[in-house]
Amino acid sequence: YSTGVNNMKNFMDKDFLLETETAKELFHNVAAKQPIWDYHCHLIPEQIANNKQFANIADVWLGGDHYKWRQMRTFGVDEQLVTGNADPFDKFMAWAATVEKLIGNPLYHWTHLELQRYFGIYEPLNPRTAKDIWNKANDLLQGEDLSVKGIFKKMNVYAVGTTDDPADTLEYHKAIKDGTAKIGKTDTKVVPSYRPDKAIHIDAPNFAEYIDTLGKAANMNISNPDDVLKALENRLDYFIELGCRATDHALEYPPAVASYKNREAEKEAAFKAFDAMKAGTVLSQKEADTYKAYILVNLARIYAKKNVVMQLHIAAIRNNNPFMMAKLGPDTGYDAVHDHQLSANLAAFMGRVEEEGGLPKTVLYTLNPKDYYPLATLMGCYQKDIRGKIQLGSAWWFCDHKDGMTEQLTVLGNLGMLSSFVGMLTDSRSFLSYPRHEYFRRILCNLIGGWVENGEYPNDKEALETIIKDISFENV
Repeated sequence: YSTGVNNMKNFMDKDFLLETETAKELFHNVAAKQPIWDYHCHLIPEQIANNKQFANIADVWLGGDHYKWRQMRTFGVDEQLVTGNADPFDKFMAWAATVEKLIGNPLYHWTHLELQRYFGIYEPLNPRTAKDIWNKANDLLQGEDLSVKGIFKKMNVYAVGTTDDPADTLEYHKAIKDGTAKIGKTDTKVVPSYRPDKAIHIDAPNFAEYIDTLGKAANMNISNPDDVLKALENRLDYFIELGCRATDHALEYPPAVASYKNREAEKEAAFKAFDAMKAGTVLSQKEADTYKAYILVNLARIYAKKNVVMQLHIAAIRNNNPFMMAKLGPDTGYDAVHDHQLSANLAAFMGRVEEEGGLPKTVLYTLNPKDYYPLATLMGCYQKDIRGKIQLGSAWWFCDHKDGMTEQLTVLGNLGMLSSFVGMLTDSRSFLSYPRHEYFRRILCNLIGGWVENGEYPNDKEALETIIKDISFENV
């Protein structure tokens, strides 16, 4: 389609999102060549170990991607074609019809980057092109290049950090590390990340049952919060043996560190909350927060001692459609951005940990951009000894689009040290999501290239290349 406008750019060509010559040079000569360290994702370790080969593009695209599911529902697609047992081709056609309408949405860009990078398909996906794209993509998916191992190699994936529960056996991680898994020896490191949410959220419906599960995994009886901490440390040691470098916590808001006259009174309150839970009492928010804060403060000290990173993902309000939650369960597209005030609680938590031995390396993520300024300034209060010890995490989930990434990078540049940033992650359940790293790197290079060409930073090739390499890969 041509409008006759001479300076119109081609659709998602090699210079996609790159508006200046400096941006183009930084991306093509530097950023594009860096490996990928996908340090936070939700890939399934069993599928990695078994070197999963995907049956068709609907399987790999729509099998668990609630980003796509939300937009298909917005377009009015019947739920059978979203999460039901409909024919995979019909699901794919429903997605093709949806994606054509997603102008301005990052899913439009991600979808076409994936078609380009994995399948060599450069025409837009829509109902008119969908059948040919379906056939070509499915033929290519049968080859070794698009098995899990092939994808890792193709996309230069240095390492993957999955998200795993402390009670998990990690059998698939062990098999991958030992080289006994079906995937065999792979240059991509696959390591577990430690997510102890179920041991922290005392007000969750199945908390008591989970504590029994955790006790069995740690081979001990758990009767109080200190036992919970012993069991969690026991399991963390096992995770570390298998390469764990990071922990992760999903927090609706940072729990308030209780104001008691002394630490013993605080501990006593946490123990009382735990006993009340065991007795079947419904806890007040203060009681639940007292327990949560007690566990988090002590876990942070353990993380610092063992030199693993603490990631805090804050400000998601989850499972907002009770009917669909009952029908489909969590992580199916019914979560949203929360608007809690978080600074006071987070400052009290971080201050307590720093006072009592020092914070671990920490990454602070928020799902609400209103929190960028509080987080970016608060983290500066605890920086010491290690370059970029406290991080403002990448634009996450509902924020990982062009505007959201640009905003996060700009705020970090304004208030912190952008050059020390640990960069992008996929946070994805899809093995085809690695072009999101490319998307981020293009946005990063465009932002920095613009600053250079606007005279805001010198055109120092060596310094610029180091900054781009660091943010893309070296810092993480």
